Amino acid sequence: MRIRLAVTTLALATALTAGAALPAAAAMPASSAPASVNPAVQDILDHLPDDVVAGALIRSDGVGAAAGPVTADAHFRIGSVTKVFTNTVVLQLVAEHRIGLDTPARRYVPEVLPDAYDRVTVRQLLDHTSGLPKPVSTPGPADGPGWRLKSVTPEDFLRDSFAAATDVPPTPGSEQQYNGLNSMVLGLIVEKVTGHSFTSELEHRIIRPLRLRQSSLPAADDPTIPSPHAEVYVDGQDVTEQSPYPWAEGGMISTAADLDRFITALFRGRLLAPAQQKLVFEVPKVQSAAGNTNCGGQTACYSVGGLLRHQLPNGEYAWGKTGSRPGWDNGIFATRDLRHRVVYSLNPTGTGNDLPYIKALVNAALAD
Repeated sequence: MRIRLAVTTLALATALTAGAALPAAAAMPASSAPASVNPAVQDILDHLPDDVVAGALIRSDGVGAAAGPVTADAHFRIGSVTKVFTNTVVLQLVAEHRIGLDTPARRYVPEVLPDAYDRVTVRQLLDHTSGLPKPVSTPGPADGPGWRLKSVTPEDFLRDSFAAATDVPPTPGSEQQYNGLNSMVLGLIVEKVTGHSFTSELEHRIIRPLRLRQSSLPAADDPTIPSPHAEVYVDGQDVTEQSPYPWAEGGMISTAADLDRFITALFRGRLLAPAQQKLVFEVPKVQSAAGNTNCGGQTACYSVGGLLRHQLPNGEYAWGKTGSRPGWDNGIFATRDLRHRVVYSLNPTGTGNDLPYIKALVNAALAD
């Protein structure tokens, strides 16, 4: 399968908070979605592929479907959906009294966090109220040939980000600003308190117990992705194989079926003790930072569990997470009672905005 794609730099979560009409159907649409899929979802897939989205796969209430040159069982790089896995591992360690939720994070990793952040707690890393600085740029086409294979260690990424910070950090816990650095620090804390790699803890605590056989966090030097998968391009370069350097922040590979199994287990309390399960849906009562476009308003929207709270057109809240890597725009969402759930992965062409498609898919899949 060959799909020409470009990097999307837009915040995916914006699509869930800003309404937009779905573009008109392309001529002669092609879709492999089965008739049993939600009719509203099927209608959206019938618009694809087009000039904006080269391919799409979705799993709606357990039914897989696809449009364009991609199959419903394809593997994809899940990007920041990884953060929900990371937060779950940390909350398991909180339940085991190996990590203190309100303990300063610097006690676990003093070599990682500068003195200026000595009041930041583990809870504040989990719910994005830590006030950590903006991350430095990550490898991209501007870095020249081979950029897609360049790897950045979590320690170096954090060091460079702190070194580049110029603003006075906000008071920890005073506002919510979505930030991938939080997940990098959390991954290092997991390694420090367990004595094992973050990957081994992820496999031991989530992947193997849930039998997520198509899910993995590749090593930094492993750019491959299992088949089947889309073949993706950025500026004419095949970037299907790329470094998973985002690690605990966004390096995982999975499938729609595995992510559906994960979110179902998480919402049903199969992964966390009752006290920590409540935190999965606990959003801090603080303002959203001025530069935080993800929440689409002035109020925080991310929970301690790492989930994004999204209000559906009927007023009900759904919970989930968006994520992206070059060539893939993904997400998982469900109503809290699991009445409806959806996993999606789009392959943007880079010639237009795929956010309206994301909003339309999520709202259609979760509607009664």
